[in-house]
Amino acid sequence: MRIDKAEVIVTSPDRNFVTLRLTTDDGLVGLGDATLNGRELAVVAYLKEHVVPLLLGTDAHRIEDTWQFLYRSAYWRRGPVTMAAIAAVDVALWDLKAKAAGMPLYQLLGGASRDGILAYGHASGRDLPELFDSIRKHQALGYRAIRIQTAVPGLKAIYGVASQAQSSGKRYDYEPAQRANLPKEEDWDTGAYLSATSPPSLRPSVASSARTCRCCTTATTG
Repeated sequence: MRIDKAEVIVTSPDRNFVTLRLTTDDGLVGLGDATLNGRELAVVAYLKEHVVPLLLGTDAHRIEDTWQFLYRSAYWRRGPVTMAAIAAVDVALWDLKAKAAGMPLYQLLGGASRDGILAYGHASGRDLPELFDSIRKHQALGYRAIRIQTAVPGLKAIYGVASQAQSSGKRYDYEPAQRANLPKEEDWDTGAYLSATSPPSLRPSVASSARTCRCCTTATTG
């Protein structure tokens, strides 16, 4: 079972998702996710230019050997771009092996260990009424665990708060990779945040440690 074809697919419903699709000479298809939030197209280039040429014609069953080769053969190792690309190859190869074995991948790896898992929702608001509305909406959806993020007075845009308009018109509480030609700048001030969220008795001490920074989140298009 050898890799006959490797495709890097970029889909973009409001942002970029990257999928590696491997096809073997006997027609099996394996998929691996290579999305790296905010730097998706860097992984696309890494896969197309540096990884795909090394995969063609190789034995799809040699998963560990392929992982070690991709990781150790490069002079510059690790880093989010490299590891996202290698992870996509790894998962796609395991997907192929499971399909060749005629069973779901989780069965091949030892079977299920649980019937469900606790998921959390992300609620946010620019002020308390909006925040509470977001919390109630998540409760209505059945969430038993909810992460809460509030805006900070005086700061315009904060990661994790749905305060910036999206080109799609959709609400995102946690999406840093917004669609735009230039990076979006977000504000952060530790002291201001702690002052806004801490009990009154602690506010003077935390305000004295205020540090302000600007954070850029790059949006890529493709």
